[in-house]
Amino acid sequence: MKNLMYSSLFLLASVGFAQTTKGIVVNENKAPIEYMTVVNQKTKEHTHTDFKGRFQLENTTAGDTLVFQKMGFGVKKIISKTPFVNVQVNSKSIALDQVVLSSEVNAASIITTIDVETNPVKSSQELLTKVPGLIIGQHAGGGKAEQIFYRGFDIDHGTDLQVTVDGLPVNMVSHAHGQGYADLHFVIPETVQNLDFKAGTYNAKQGNFATTGTVNITSKESLKNNIIKLEAGDFDTQRLLFMNQFITKTNESAYIATEYIRSDGPFESPQNFKRFNINSKYIKTIDDTKLAFTFSHFVSNWNASGQIPERAVNNGSISRFGAIDDTEGGETARTNAALSITNSYKDNSQLKHLLYYTNYQFDLYSNFTFFLENPVDGDQIQQKENRDIFGYQSDYQKKMNLANKEVLFTSGIGVRTDKVKNNQLSNTKNKTEILKRVQYGDVNETNFFGYVSGDIELGKWNIIPALRVDYFSFGYQDFLSTDNKLKEQSSTVVSPKLSVLYTPVNSFQAYAKIGQGFHTNDSRLVLNSLRNDIPKAYTTDVGFVWRTDPKVLIGLGAWAMYSEQEFVYVGDAGVVEPNGASERVGLSLNTRLQPTNNLFVNLDANYTHARFADEPNGQNYVPLAPSFTLKGGLTYKKDKGFYGGIDFLHLTDRPANEDNSIVAEGYTLTNLNAGYRWNKVELGIQIQNLFDVEWNETQFATESRLQNEASSVEEIHFTPGTPMFVKSSITYKF
Repeated sequence: MKNLMYSSLFLLASVGFAQTTKGIVVNENKAPIEYMTVVNQKTKEHTHTDFKGRFQLENTTAGDTLVFQKMGFGVKKIISKTPFVNVQVNSKSIALDQVVLSSEVNAASIITTIDVETNPVKSSQELLTKVPGLIIGQHAGGGKAEQIFYRGFDIDHGTDLQVTVDGLPVNMVSHAHGQGYADLHFVIPETVQNLDFKAGTYNAKQGNFATTGTVNITSKESLKNNIIKLEAGDFDTQRLLFMNQFITKTNESAYIATEYIRSDGPFESPQNFKRFNINSKYIKTIDDTKLAFTFSHFVSNWNASGQIPERAVNNGSISRFGAIDDTEGGETARTNAALSITNSYKDNSQLKHLLYYTNYQFDLYSNFTFFLENPVDGDQIQQKENRDIFGYQSDYQKKMNLANKEVLFTSGIGVRTDKVKNNQLSNTKNKTEILKRVQYGDVNETNFFGYVSGDIELGKWNIIPALRVDYFSFGYQDFLSTDNKLKEQSSTVVSPKLSVLYTPVNSFQAYAKIGQGFHTNDSRLVLNSLRNDIPKAYTTDVGFVWRTDPKVLIGLGAWAMYSEQEFVYVGDAGVVEPNGASERVGLSLNTRLQPTNNLFVNLDANYTHARFADEPNGQNYVPLAPSFTLKGGLTYKKDKGFYGGIDFLHLTDRPANEDNSIVAEGYTLTNLNAGYRWNKVELGIQIQNLFDVEWNETQFATESRLQNEASSVEEIHFTPGTPMFVKSSITYKF
């Protein structure tokens, strides 16, 4: 009788009383699945797995249904019976019905994840184009970082977009060519696992250059297959890729990827472009600690035909693919080493350390004005630097209950130091003779930062306040000055941020955000009386993301930005140019459809109205600011058999100067890719500019003078866009 009573009490306790359910989630290969969402279908409480696949979910009772979801995996449901469960969730081709919206999931990142999975990046130049509404342009022979257009900004090479790879900063402060210079060519596209995009300035981790947003690229931790890939195409283009996973264990993995590219491009003077890349990653898990070591190295060199004036093409003196000065070009190299240590603790917290080092070299020759300044030797310039970057960052995260409210607390501290030797701008002749040094010195710049953020869950609402503090030390030793002493100054910026999310169901989320961001200016500002070293940008975003149907995802947003000063160092001229305050408002529409299991449709439309704030009407256009962009495509994806896709890009005409008297012409491009996959072999073909459109990739309003001209002319100078370009590939997996 007593045993029966005890058994009944135990049964009642297990059925009627809340408990904490813990467990481990693995895939079909018994490898842990990180950051899988675990939801109690009854209470709607949720959590995520850590890097060992572990989770802990409060307030569960026997009989509750637990749902396990993550993009790239099938949905798994289990009935909670015991305090500890082992769960296997099998991999599955990505599908829109896997989308789960919550405060921890960045809605914008979901869209880029879908795009990367359904239509993988095919070149390092394409990486940033996965951001909805973002457009790039190349104007220096393929080796220079791309020009970026986003949210009504000509971002140049990265002044207003923060870019990282596995947490490693890509943007270069006080760069010889331009502030925030972000060259992603050291990334091998086949190693990319995910591209996390955050629009605006609302996350506490977003620091320098994150005024329009942040792109963090994450590399794969392991490879599904070893790969040899050969590509060949027009303009004597070749690419060879080799990827090898040489350690494959449950708690340890390592791979290496190498890439070699060469191309002459469509120009009359061959570009002779060459690039060599190495990417590698080593992962080791020891108890509750995960170590990740990454190493990469790349070197590139090229020739360039430069930007050419419209008048020279119109009068027939050169063709669209000719040159006024074909001695432009350059070489660059970058070596990165980073160690990440992640510790997971039993109190549902996590601490991550990132230690990194970068050596970077850059040498670029350009000629933008031809014979305007020097009628005899020409206006060729050289921009050069040798840089070392040292950095450390620590990020802490803990989920806790305060006043019966669930709070996700995050904080972090870090430091980055750039030591740049012989940062210079010089007038040169034939790449061999320095005629005059315009800027020449050493830069020493350090950024200390700290941040704190809390995600407070109030039923269907999430309130996310954040605060970030950055301290900068700017130093410059000018070798051309008479005293030749190091000049220094420091500045501090405090950046408050606030986000409010409303998620009534896991298929709909509305948001309202407000925040402050900034980009620093070149350390050489110490030589200038203008003291606004850290112009701030004040932004707000409102909108929603809605999975209206299991196969339809729609995002609609409106945003506004006030920038204190578009204040950048113009590397091409060696001067600081304050352009005054600016105002921007914009609308964005992002749509993803999946009509069938293998067919995906994407469409992104973006409108921006950008004007200088303090200039009279008609004189207040922001040069090269795109007002409307449209991107879209259709992708048919299969793991085996035929696959293919077609995509298009439309960019409207935009002002090239403040009074819109000179206009940069818009264009529409269409690209096609197709192929066939067997078990171990894949054949593919890409056709860029399918309809062979005549277009200008980059355009500037520039004043120049040709050698036979008596006076200068200001007009559009452009780099012609690539004509129809066909490239084929063969891949062998082993």
